[in-house]
Amino acid sequence: MTSVKNFQIAEPATRDRLGRGRFRFTDDYSVFDWGKMPDRIPDKGTSLCTMGAFNFELLEDAGIPTHYRGVVVDDEVQPLTAALDANEPPQEMAISLTTVPDLPFEDGSYDYDAYYEAVGSHYLVPLEIVFRNRVPVGSSLRKRSDPADHGLDADEWPDEPVDLPEPVVEFSTKYEKQDRYLDRAAAAEIAGPASIDDLESVAREVNDLVTEQAADADLTHEDGKIECLYTDGEIHVADVVGTFDENRFSRDGQQISKEVIRQYHKRTQPEWVEAVGEAKERATSEGVADWKSLCEREPEPLDEEIIRTARNLYCAGTNTYIDRELFDAPSLSAVLETVRHL
Repeated sequence: MTSVKNFQIAEPATRDRLGRGRFRFTDDYSVFDWGKMPDRIPDKGTSLCTMGAFNFELLEDAGIPTHYRGVVVDDEVQPLTAALDANEPPQEMAISLTTVPDLPFEDGSYDYDAYYEAVGSHYLVPLEIVFRNRVPVGSSLRKRSDPADHGLDADEWPDEPVDLPEPVVEFSTKYEKQDRYLDRAAAAEIAGPASIDDLESVAREVNDLVTEQAADADLTHEDGKIECLYTDGEIHVADVVGTFDENRFSRDGQQISKEVIRQYHKRTQPEWVEAVGEAKERATSEGVADWKSLCEREPEPLDEEIIRTARNLYCAGTNTYIDRELFDAPSLSAVLETVRHL
């Protein structure tokens, strides 16, 4: 189980063959890598499942291999259109399963050699491939690079979001307790037999497709990430793609993503956010994998008004992105007006 979706195995993967399973999306949410937060956001799970399935089917139509097999309707695996025609937002997604070995942590470092000793002809690449079309204020990219590194004519990052001339692709760790960005050589080493060039190429294709779909819905696709599995020399897109948890979208400068909830916590629970940062720093300096065990504060529940607004944001955003009134929700414009006054 992940922090926001349950994982079910129908047919286990073997060293030489992919298995079959399902994601069951829950209404839980996570910010700052905390894991399951105190509240649940109604209909969040079905909105993520719908949007993820919609994007997977766009990828498949474009000839980009994925682990997606369909959504589950009446306990049968069917295309998303079956759920849409029945006006029933799906909550389960059928997927192919690959090998995900344990990643040992010893003497302050992770043992990727042990990870690859346990795989066969397929495995989940232990990387997140991040793509960026825009650099918002507060982005970690501002700390790790200069504007000129990305073709921008500026000595310093401005105090507002910046659109990049060309998308930037980066690599970060997937299974370490704290994500860390990697240079290309380090990412290639962690990727194992999977080609780092192929991973980047697939990420750019996914980014282009989601960006075009968002533009058709009058949304701006700012950034996102993918995970990939490697099977018999081929890269397949895995996990979930192009949802409001994995990607950031906006309209007229207003966020339409989990970022709204993240920023709300920064404004209303700054002590907890600060404690999370301190725990992560301490874990790094002490060589401890589980930073959460060092955190001295717990997050507080959200007000009902915030939960209701978050629910409407996910549902109205999904309606807009797939161009279908699947969820009973206000218009996206009305929801964004409420978000601006949080």
